[in-house]
Amino acid sequence: MKNNRAENLKGGGNRSRNGVSWSGRWACPRSCFAISALIVLGVLSPLPANASPQKRGATAQTRPTSLTINTEPNAVVWIDEIRRGVTDASGTLELKNVSAARHMLRVRAMGFKEANVPLLAGRRSIAVKLIRTTDQAELTFQRAEDAREKARDDAAREEAAELYRQALKIRAAYPAAHLGLARVLLDLNQYQAALEEISAARRTRPAYAEASAVEGRINREAAFNDEAIQSFRRAIREGRGFQPEAHVGLARVLEDKGQYEEAIVEFRKAIDQLSDSEPVIYQLLGAAYEKQQKYKEAVTAYEKYLALAPNGSLAPAIRSIIEQLRRDAAGQEIIP
Repeated sequence: MKNNRAENLKGGGNRSRNGVSWSGRWACPRSCFAISALIVLGVLSPLPANASPQKRGATAQTRPTSLTINTEPNAVVWIDEIRRGVTDASGTLELKNVSAARHMLRVRAMGFKEANVPLLAGRRSIAVKLIRTTDQAELTFQRAEDAREKARDDAAREEAAELYRQALKIRAAYPAAHLGLARVLLDLNQYQAALEEISAARRTRPAYAEASAVEGRINREAAFNDEAIQSFRRAIREGRGFQPEAHVGLARVLEDKGQYEEAIVEFRKAIDQLSDSEPVIYQLLGAAYEKQQKYKEAVTAYEKYLALAPNGSLAPAIRSIIEQLRRDAAGQEIIP
């Protein structure tokens, strides 16, 4: 039966909403266990209008190193608009696997003006001084972002949505607030309302890579794969090739269409851009290989997840899958 676009966009399309970012519920061909993604979609945000994304070539040619960031306590830190963590009570965050190339650093702490600062090539440490703000729109937006990331049920998501609306009443031209609200509405299965917020964000910021990526997710959740592909590809163009959220989203749609080889290419692009900061992508990659019955490659991807997150929430299930895949592959090829 042909899908009804209007009904699906209202919510209640044939995809269940699970409140996760990328992996959602993954039906493993063998184990069939449900996976909750570890990534909240506030993690991946677009580059500021005046920033340049790190080029993939630079990533490949520079060796990863460590980086120490000193700023306010409990500050959220993004590198090249990839969320990398939160500072501790002393305001320190130590990161591994940061390439020695030039990066853009973004730091946000409650009650302070958000800062975007360049990170010069080869730096091993940086101090970011934040300035307190009295901007009520920004302060309310920060509360909304915090509420969205902590929300675990629809009641909490509705509270976050209301905070975004309050911020927008104070400052109507606030693309990030429109986008944050779109994310919450997506989690609430309110697809049409979410798309309206994406459109509102674009009225102030027409070329908005993250908005296009979220639009792609909305279309995928509403079961409109062709539209989702268009949105994800636009996000990649707007990000000048650097948009891991869109690469993962595109990979998921290609999986839905049974195009596993193409999906694997997109997963690998996301992995390259994320510099192993999100182990869950290796789980998704392993699942794609498994669907192709490429068990050796699947095991390699799953083992990479375990190497990066040995105590991760998916680790016990993935260990069980690896054992089963080794048995399944035994008649095909012995995996050492």
